[in-house]
Amino acid sequence: MSRVKRGVIKNKRRRNVLKAAKGFRFGRSTKEAQAKEALHHAGRYAFAHRKQKKRTNRGLWQTKIAAVAKASGTSFSKLMGAATKKNVTLDRKSLAYLAEHRPETMARVMKTLA
Repeated sequence: MSRVKRGVIKNKRRRNVLKAAKGFRFGRSTKEAQAKEALHHAGRYAFAHRKQKKRTNRGLWQTKIAAVAKASGTSFSKLMGAATKKNVTLDRKSLAYLAEHRPETMARVMKTLA
């Protein structure tokens, strides 16, 4: 069996880890072991927060819709209940967009639900 020198591969792996950790603070951007650990944590946070972003946005949409509903004298739950009964297929995201950017269109939607 011939001898295998792994210097090239090891240096390439180290270079890629440090390139990925660029911009991290202190030793996390210059020391391979700390950079690996930091990248591992960063990946876990990125995965978890991609899921968390969906929850946060849904809450934000509901708040925007609730503000419009409150201004028109009803509650969020009654508004969404009316939307379900009248088969309005607009989801929370699009209703929140209408509430924020197209108030005249949202007023017409509210009129159809009332």
